[in-house]
Amino acid sequence: MDKLLQYIPQRPPFLMLDGLVDETSEKVTTYKQLTGEEDWFKGHFPGNPVMPGVLMCEAVFQTGAYLMARRGEAASGSKTAVVTRIQGAKFKNMAKPGDKLIITVDFVEMLANAAFMKGKVTVDDKTVMTIEFAAALVDA
Repeated sequence: MDKLLQYIPQRPPFLMLDGLVDETSEKVTTYKQLTGEEDWFKGHFPGNPVMPGVLMCEAVFQTGAYLMARRGEAASGSKTAVVTRIQGAKFKNMAKPGDKLIITVDFVEMLANAAFMKGKVTVDDKTVMTIEFAAALVDA
């Protein structure tokens, strides 16, 4: 967890990652263990708690920010990666309390100050969501 915190600016309660699974210069895999105690489960939806899709997207984006930083694009701390485009988000299953989200982001290409990436969230080897997105580097 400390390694993730060295490279991304998010902190609790908005940190959507619990740890690092694997990384290369082109791909990073992180995880988030859903306990059921997260605040969003109280209201989304009472009696049938489901992790909001937008928060799964955020977990992917945070993993992408870590990937950009590890690649050196935002490693100096003078730049922050911010999402500039979201495409093709597909929600195929739901994430519920007790699930362990496996979040994988693949680097596609860097154009000027924008990184293009693809993300996927799985639970028990089943795809929960996929998304394509871009993040640009802005002054921190």
